[in-house]
Amino acid sequence: MALAADLALAVAAANEAGAMAMRFYGQELDVSNKSPNDPVSNVDIAIDAFLKAQLREARPNYGWLSEESVDDHSRHSARFCWVVDPIDGTRAFIKAKPHFTICIGLLDHNVPVLGVVFNPATGEMFEAIQGGGARLNGVEIAPSTCDAIEGCAMLGDPAMFRHPAWQPPWPQMDVVSRNSIAYRMCLVACGQYDAAIALSAKQDWDLVAASVIVDEAGAIATTHEGAALMYNQPNPRQISLVVAGRGLHSLLIGRVHHVKLA
Repeated sequence: MALAADLALAVAAANEAGAMAMRFYGQELDVSNKSPNDPVSNVDIAIDAFLKAQLREARPNYGWLSEESVDDHSRHSARFCWVVDPIDGTRAFIKAKPHFTICIGLLDHNVPVLGVVFNPATGEMFEAIQGGGARLNGVEIAPSTCDAIEGCAMLGDPAMFRHPAWQPPWPQMDVVSRNSIAYRMCLVACGQYDAAIALSAKQDWDLVAASVIVDEAGAIATTHEGAALMYNQPNPRQISLVVAGRGLHSLLIGRVHHVKLA
């Protein structure tokens, strides 16, 4: 019952945050760079402050980790911890492309137990709690049954798959890019795409919410080496990501597990 109440809280907060984002969608924004090729807008900051107020005031004993907040280390001492990305896919949001999401995850002793990923531009609300299945707009979801790399619908960087270092080359696939990594994971979880691969590092706030949705839908998310994603470590970072249904995941790991990442 406690998780169900937390889910209701997170869904309501995500809906309000989505409405905030859409008021600025397509408008000129105040944008700066936290680091090279890492933009942040005034809307990211505003939504982060809103979510922090809504979630922490309702659950004062929960820890907090967010892309746009200074790490106060409450995540290390609390049993439960909110893990939030106020806008995952900021570059898409800035360019008014409907490929960004609001992500609210919850950890219990470092294990993801609740996830809400909301795309306010498309109205797609993905949600899941541990042991309760995963849903898109209230309808239960499942990944595709694809069990072959050739011809699969892949989410990732098309240039990465064309790189000449891949030997043998990747077979023909339908490769599509989506800026939000959480959105990519959810699109695999609901079977719209067969798999997603990212061979660059991702942060916990990119993944926690969507990882619950992936798990509860029946798909698999690991590093490119096939290792489990370990959350809330001192450095909340994952080296890579491979997401797919059970029939395809092992084939993809066999293809990429040997890659040495910088």
